[in-house]
Amino acid sequence: MQLNTKHFGVIEIDEKEILYFPAGIPGFENVKKFTLLGRQENDVPFFWLQGVDDPDLAFVVTDPFAINDNYYVDADDDEIKIIEAKDPERILTLAIVTVPNDITKMSVNLKAPILINMDNNKGMQVIMKNETFPVKYYIMEKGNP
Repeated sequence: MQLNTKHFGVIEIDEKEILYFPAGIPGFENVKKFTLLGRQENDVPFFWLQGVDDPDLAFVVTDPFAINDNYYVDADDDEIKIIEAKDPERILTLAIVTVPNDITKMSVNLKAPILINMDNNKGMQVIMKNETFPVKYYIMEKGNP
């Protein structure tokens, strides 16, 4: 399937790799289908969650566990049911990255991880109720791993 994207031009994506977000992503509820770009690259800390329904929409994402050694996801069983996850080991956890003009202020949203069930390609963004992790965790700030 070909997709004409804002950031990458025309790209070819495998329909079997399309991720389905039943509720969309908060603020972008109308976009239900996404694909991951660049994740196959070795040793690349950032990649893209590219909208399929809206090819102009793309989020920079990363592995939150690589950003913060103490990171964990606190999601309710009811939330996990949405993506029909049976095995926690088969859930891919991502965090949305904000890249401002001043790259030293780059941050990652550790409060609201994206969870993807790798067995059925269903995904969702969970907003954790605890206050342990911030919405803006500055990646390049001293003292952050």
